[in-house]
Order: sequence, then C-alpha cells, then structure tokens
Amino acid sequence: MFRFFATQIDPFRRHDQSMPPANLQAFYWRYCRQVWPLLACLMASGLVTSLIEVSMLRYIGSLVDLLQATSPERVLQDYGPSFLWIGFVILVARPLAGLTHDLLTLQAIAPGLTNLVRWQTHRFVLRQSISFFANDFAGRIASKIIQTGPSLRESVVQIIDAVWFVTMFAVSALVIFAQADWRLACPLALWILAYVATLRHFVPQIRNRSAVMSEVRSVLTGRIVDSYTNIQTVKLFASPEREDDYARASLAEHTATFLSETRLITLMNATVTILNSILIMGTGSLAVWLWLNGAVTLGAIALASGLAIRISNMSGWIMWEAIGIFENMGTVQEGMGTIARPHSLVDRPAAPALKASRGAIRFENVRFHYGKAAGVIDNLSFAIEPGEKVGLVGRSGAGKSTLVQLLMRFYDVEGGRILIDGQDVAAVTQDSLRSQIGMVTQDTSLLHRSVAENIRYGRPDAPMEEIVAAAKRAHAHEFVLGLSDPHGRAGYAAYVGERGVKLSGGQRQRVAIARVLLKNAPILVLDEATAALDSEVEAAIQESLYALMEGKTVIAIAHRLSTIAAMDRLIVLDKGRIAEAGTHGELLTRDGIYASLWRRQSGGFLELDGVRGASAGRAIPIVPGPARRGRGDAAPFGKVGREEDVGKSHPRVR
Repeated sequence: MFRFFATQIDPFRRHDQSMPPANLQAFYWRYCRQVWPLLACLMASGLVTSLIEVSMLRYIGSLVDLLQATSPERVLQDYGPSFLWIGFVILVARPLAGLTHDLLTLQAIAPGLTNLVRWQTHRFVLRQSISFFANDFAGRIASKIIQTGPSLRESVVQIIDAVWFVTMFAVSALVIFAQADWRLACPLALWILAYVATLRHFVPQIRNRSAVMSEVRSVLTGRIVDSYTNIQTVKLFASPEREDDYARASLAEHTATFLSETRLITLMNATVTILNSILIMGTGSLAVWLWLNGAVTLGAIALASGLAIRISNMSGWIMWEAIGIFENMGTVQEGMGTIARPHSLVDRPAAPALKASRGAIRFENVRFHYGKAAGVIDNLSFAIEPGEKVGLVGRSGAGKSTLVQLLMRFYDVEGGRILIDGQDVAAVTQDSLRSQIGMVTQDTSLLHRSVAENIRYGRPDAPMEEIVAAAKRAHAHEFVLGLSDPHGRAGYAAYVGERGVKLSGGQRQRVAIARVLLKNAPILVLDEATAALDSEVEAAIQESLYALMEGKTVIAIAHRLSTIAAMDRLIVLDKGRIAEAGTHGELLTRDGIYASLWRRQSGGFLELDGVRGASAGRAIPIVPGPARRGRGDAAPFGKVGREEDVGKSHPRVR
C-alpha cells in the first residue's frame, strides 16, 4: 500500500524544460498540473472528511432529542440501525478518510511533488551561464532551489486542507443551523464575515514580510556558507571576528524582520480569539433564548454549541494555515526571482553538434567588453592551425583568459565570431563544443566525490582500468593510494572534500590533469596548468603533458614564460589586441613586450624601498629566471630555463 502511493509521482518524469513562468499563478500551475489527479483525490478526501465531521456533530444533536423523546426500553428497537450507521461512520469511514488523506499527503504528494519541483528547477538553473553563478552566492541559489519545492507543495496542501475543508465545513454548518432555525445561522454568518475581514487585513502584510524574511534568510545562509566554503582563507588571515561581524549584521537584520512579522501574527491571533469568544457566547445565548421560546429543541442547543466550539477551535488552525499558505507563497515568489530567469546563453534552435576532426581554431574580428563600452577584447583576429601549439602571453588583464572563456562559450562574443574547423561555436550545441575541448586551469576545484568519480568526469563511461592509467600518467597514482576519508573509504574511493580541500594544490592539479588525459579531446587548453605544482612535480609530469599535446591543437596560458617558450608560436596580447606574435627566439630579437617580460623573469631587478646603509640606492636582485635561449635551444613544454638552472648560464650570475 505504501509503495503504491509512494510511486504515484515520478520526480524525474519527462517535463517542459523551458524557463519557469515568472507569474506566481502560472508558476504554481506548471508543477501542480503534473500531479493534478492526486490533488483532485486530496480535495475529494477533504470533502468526505468535512462531511463526516459535520455529520458527527449533527448526530449528537439528534441523539439528545431522540433520548429525550424515547424510553430506554425502545431506544435500540427504534433507533438501532441509526446507531449502527453512526458507529460505522465513526469506527470505519472516519479512520479510512483520515488514512487516505495521510497516504495522499505524506506518501505521495509530500516527497513526490517536493522533489519534482526541486529536480526541474535545479535542472533549469544548472544550465544558467557562468556569469549567473558568479553574481550570486552559491549557497543562496541552492537555498532557493531547496526552499521552493517544499513551500510550493505545502501551500497547495494547506489550501486544500484548510480553505477547502473549512469552506465545506462552514457551508454545512450554516445549512444545519438554518434547518434548525434561520436565526441560529446569523452569529456564524457574522463571524465568518469578521474572520475573513481579519485575515484579509493581516495576512497580506504577513505575506509581504514573509517574502522579505525569505530573502533575508537566504542572504544569511549565503553568508554563512561563504565563510564555511572559504574556511581556509578565514583561518589563513586569522579573521573569525571579521566573519562574525559579517554574519552578525545579516543575523541582526533577520531578527528585526522576524520580530516585525511576529508582531502582526500576535495582533491577528488576539483579534481571532476575541471573535471566537463572541461566536461561542452569541451562538449559545441565542440557542438558549430560542429554546426558551419553544423555537428549537435541546438537541439544537447541543448541536449549535458543539459546532460553535468546534469552529472556534478550528479557527486557530485555519489562521495558522492561512499564515503558512502566504508565507510559503512568499517563499515561492521570492525563489522565482532566482529560478524564473532566462538563460543568457542558449543553443540555437536545432543547433547541430560540433564535429572537431582537425582542431583548427579561428578568431575573426572578435570583440568582447563584458557589457562595457570598451576594453578587454577589441577587433581581434588570428588563426591556429590543426595540431599547432600556441602560447598566449601578456600582462594581467590583457585578455588571455577571456579569449579562452569565449572559445569555450562561457560568454557570447559581442562582435565577430570564433570558428572551430569552420563551424561557428555560437551555432553548435554548448555541450558538444565543450566535449571537444580539454581544459586544465590553475584554480582547480574538484567535486566532493571520490577520486575515481572526479577523474571519470572526463569520460563518464571509462572503466576503472583507464582511470588508474590516466592517474599514473598524471603522476597521481601513488598519492591516491594513500588517501582515506573519515568514512573508511580509501584510495580511489576516498572523497576529496568540498572543492578538493583535502588535497594539496599540486594533488588537485594532478587529478585535474588525469581527468583531461582521460577525456582525450582534440583541442587542449592549459590555463596556468602547472602553476600549483612545485618544481619537482612539474618536472615529473612534463612528459605526460607533452604526450597529451601530441596530435592536439593546444592553447597554453602561463605567466611563467619558461613553461610556454617552446610552443610553436607565441601570441602577445596587450589591452585586448595582438601586440606581437612569433617564436620565442623571434620575439626576443624584436626586443618588445615579450622580451621585456622575459628579462624580468630571467634576471630582472627590483629596487626595495627603505633599504639603506651599504645597499642603499643599489638594485636588489630578485630570484633570477631562465637564461636567454633561442627557440632552437628550448626544450619541450615547460623545460625551458627551469629555476633550478638559474645562475648556470646567466651572464649576471656568477
């Protein structure tokens, strides 16, 4: 039975993957229509339950009258069938109605609809652009996804349970009162009007403050998660007090917002309590007065008093349900501000998959300013031949990483186009584009999963043997075998922590390189790929990187010029334009920007302020870099003038 109800909603069913509606009513309908049969059954259950509740109270009034009019000897003989029927209603129908309601609510709708909303909104948000996530807290975005599902489900169930149930109950009660004497219905009718007016006055205000409360709560969550996510930085700079102040400001705002909401709730609760007291007193007094005048029976007094007390008790529940409904609606509406936003990067209709058989790359008059008037990339054009190894060089902010992000289509160009094997990257599917490019970045973050899962991210269908082989090629196998986590998992099954925090920078980088090795894409992008590695580890994986580059088109970015000096061609960027291009030796001969950068790394000097005495006014040498070598002397990737060799051939070092 439980399994039957639990399987009525499949959260992962096929669904509309377009942007969720920005209108609240349409947003609710998008998800409720997927489970409407169960919601209809829940409404039917509420109708039956409300009729049973009213029937029981009506039977009590009838029982008083029949006991008064019938002798004890004839009660069972005359009314036995009625007793059996009400017994069936109380012992069988009422529990069955309650069980059906709970099965529908707790076994089917609660888990099913909640996770259906979460799954579908998560899938949509996950496909947002990089800039979408860069402009918000990850914790805040996740909070919206997690909160919206249960809030939508809870408000729908509350509407059916409270509004529908109470409407049926109140209408039935009015009919029963009117059947006894129309005047008995007057106090209840007036109470309903006053009660609705009270809710209309207070609930919208509470709803608005609930929406503010939800936003404040999300900001608070985002700030706390931000501190935890960057705990290493917090510890490194000994800044727990600064984080305390950061969270405290948000928590103080949360407290003030919470208090403003609870004041309204307190006032509404007091108003409803007064109305309930008036209802009970007015209905009871009127019923007694009507009885004294012979207009109603004693049973009518019992019925009227019982219904008045029952409605009074229900009013508190209705009030809280109404508050809950609008609080949840406020949470949903606030969540829609994050969820119901169009994708800024979308595939064109019927976009084909990229076919990168050769790996030729061409930038044609590319312009990109991050939405600003100017700057970053201006009218840039160059081509990379299939299998060519190109290094991008330039000062910070020259546009090197931006070019790579445009190639990966993390952003759309604002002018011009980028072609791979003659295909515009904006005209093919994003997934197919990125599947043809392997990328290793300096700031490598791993998923909080096992080492094997992180490496397998490069090719999801890869068997374990190939994962281990890739790790060995990346010189990660040995340290992986020594890993373990608090749950007893070891080796390739060990979890690496959030963003790979349990691993050193070099270890994370080697896992990332293994992942790209396994992916084996025709185009390879290395963005400071060895920056996190020490010299010994870098030397150990250079051959693997060189093997990885064989037969691939390569774009390499490195501030340490020795690691890219052996590229087939170097392109020097300056303020979004190509300032120089050529081989390592050719650029040194031109004595331009590249030569200047090379000299700074291979034997530059830095004058330190405040140095006095014997060294005052003299230049203090920094750690010298590689000796000058022409392209013919350059070793494969990363083997030009390593720091260990500094001083052996540099004319200034003796």
